[in-house]
Amino acid sequence: MSLAPAVLRLAATVAGLLLVAAQPTPASAAPPPHSPAPHAVVAASETWYPPLSTRGRYIVDARGTRFRLKAANWDGAQGSWTGNGSVTDPASHHAGQNSYGIPLGLDRMPLDGLLADFHELGINAIRLPFSNEMIHSTTPVPDGAVGANPQLRGRTPLQIYDAVVDALSRSGFAVILNNHTNTSRWCCGVDGNERWNSGQSTQQWADDWVFMARRYAAVPRVVGADLYNEVRRDVLDDPNWGLGDDHDWYSAAQLAADRILTEADPRLLIVVEGINWTGVPVDGLPHGRPQLTPARTLSHTLVDAHKLVYSAHFYGYTGPHHSGATGIGETHDPRYQDLNREQLDTALDDEAFFVEENGRHYTAPVWVSEFGIGANETNTAARAWLGNFTDYLADRDADFAFWPLVGFEGHDDWALLRYDSAGHRTGVLDSGDWRSPAWQHLMTAPSTAGPVASVPVWRMLGTDHGDAVESLRVRTAGDWDPGAHKAACPDGLRLVGLGHATGRGLCTDAGAAELRSSDAGQTVVADERYVPAGGDWASGYTKLQCPPGGFLIGYSVRGERLSAALCVPGRTPLSGTARTVWFDRSDNRPAGAAGGDFAYGDYKGQCGVNEYAAGIAFTTRFGSRPGPDALLCRTLP
Repeated sequence: MSLAPAVLRLAATVAGLLLVAAQPTPASAAPPPHSPAPHAVVAASETWYPPLSTRGRYIVDARGTRFRLKAANWDGAQGSWTGNGSVTDPASHHAGQNSYGIPLGLDRMPLDGLLADFHELGINAIRLPFSNEMIHSTTPVPDGAVGANPQLRGRTPLQIYDAVVDALSRSGFAVILNNHTNTSRWCCGVDGNERWNSGQSTQQWADDWVFMARRYAAVPRVVGADLYNEVRRDVLDDPNWGLGDDHDWYSAAQLAADRILTEADPRLLIVVEGINWTGVPVDGLPHGRPQLTPARTLSHTLVDAHKLVYSAHFYGYTGPHHSGATGIGETHDPRYQDLNREQLDTALDDEAFFVEENGRHYTAPVWVSEFGIGANETNTAARAWLGNFTDYLADRDADFAFWPLVGFEGHDDWALLRYDSAGHRTGVLDSGDWRSPAWQHLMTAPSTAGPVASVPVWRMLGTDHGDAVESLRVRTAGDWDPGAHKAACPDGLRLVGLGHATGRGLCTDAGAAELRSSDAGQTVVADERYVPAGGDWASGYTKLQCPPGGFLIGYSVRGERLSAALCVPGRTPLSGTARTVWFDRSDNRPAGAAGGDFAYGDYKGQCGVNEYAAGIAFTTRFGSRPGPDALLCRTLP
């Protein structure tokens, strides 16, 4: 979330920089049993079948039918304390709302009544924030925090979170777990929660994710893991995307995603938010909101190529280079609400929605997992922004989640639904709420529905800082080139492109959805033993060629030097017309360069969509770079 208290904390930091289920169980215990039977639904706004996955820019259900995330954020479990004053004083909590570390509203409305109101909104999914502190808390919440739900008395925040997750799933909502903060406090400024590892190690963070994913693995409509909220600069340093250090969000997200899918719950979508802020918001100093722009040249490849969703947050009072501050920390950069419709559309395309372009290594659905504005907003530009922004989401048929879903009447006018102490409801469903037309337009605008056709998948590999073995079948075979950095395509994809000096590769299933034999065998090729007599396709170069009938799915490097090729047998006889694709002096790629720039700044070679790669050539001649120089490409059967 990006609301005023966060802006004030950010401004204060800038000023400083300028001056210098039923029984209580601990979080470590085994997950409690959950009541819903697999795939059971009590009520739902629409019929859909978990789990969810992706096809190009769309999210689809288990039957391949489009499932558009029309969601809202039910916050509270991430914490509401602002960091100032006593934690027991409601005035020290955001908007005077003490959440007690659980989803808001359980003191004012029975859980079933809340869910009925959510259905009336028309939403089909809930982003459910939590903090790492919530996971480990063993103190029951006060009875008053669940006053309208006496069945929840005596439970810890995690156990109440359990009950909410179960109820949402039974009611037909898709649930996306969101690690919002390390500590239980309001987000998002310079507050000790800037990064996933601000108050804990990356290892502990990933361990907590494995714990949470396992805990809800038996709940059928828990469909996603939103890894961390609004990664941003702390007092001293920026997060980065791919540098390989302790502040590398790209690598941390890759690690957590891998562990979730391989150790906890392979059904889950993995939601990776872009970088929310870097730099110091002072005119003349570098600063801005990268969002998803780094994914153009470095995108995530998961062990399941159909589980990645990218996300971004947009609020009218922030901007591409504006922190949202007023006064100290405010710059002369435009806010999103200062942009006209054409400028706003361009900013949204450039910062996030370029990701939805099909046929790129970064292609994925984009989920705007936070946007919002208050019912009491009177600023003309801010009101116009909401209309322009929701028009964009409707026109792009985008996945979205409003912030926040629930609030207290007289406290948080941003909430879609507000409840007074007696449980009376007001909000966006009332005709007097000026946000209603924009909300209704967004909810009812024409949208792609029904079966979604499969599209070719393109994914990149990178050995910049270690292994990128994304094939589960290859992993079961162990370390196939000890000491080298190894890369292998996700199962179902083949290697079709390589960079000359960067250790980058390109995988696809275009032209052949599953080329590999069911045979578990694989061959590590480190010499020319499989080059047939008279078959010198790269004279003067060392050629690592697959055995007859095999194709490339991986490679390994030692520094820049190519070390080995990884080959597997085809499920049908492979031969085909061969050609040599040289890329030691320039790019050599098919027209249109499907897959995008998978090795930015490097020469790239790539087989055609009707081809597979069967060999790699390189040289160790003095004065030459020892990386890949050529590919042996053969036509698919």
